[in-house]
Amino acid sequence: MRPPPKPDSKLLSLAESGTVNQHARDLQDASFIDSDFFDPLDLVQVRYEMLRRVRTEGQSIADIATRFGVSRPTFYKVQADFERAGLAGLLPAKRGPHGPHKITAEVMAFIETARSLEEGL
Repeated sequence: MRPPPKPDSKLLSLAESGTVNQHARDLQDASFIDSDFFDPLDLVQVRYEMLRRVRTEGQSIADIATRFGVSRPTFYKVQADFERAGLAGLLPAKRGPHGPHKITAEVMAFIETARSLEEGL
């Protein structure tokens, strides 16, 4: 009987940090296929390499977007995020609300009035 396979520590780290490339199977770039260095599951590495190919190698955005399995608008968003925040901009943004939701004073006053009327009945 074989022991269960050991979990991949890098994959676990990527999952914990939320940086697993969910579209790794769409990646068609030769550098990411059968490579010990380039990891198609590493979202930050994929995004950085995509930008590097355009910026330093002069490859076309349309070609890179196709090979990296993203749309051109996605490429431009990643590029803008990188220009705005550097490597941190390549991290995925958290989904959902980005701030606390508070009840306004007006709404709270309405609730208190409704409660006092309800208690008075």
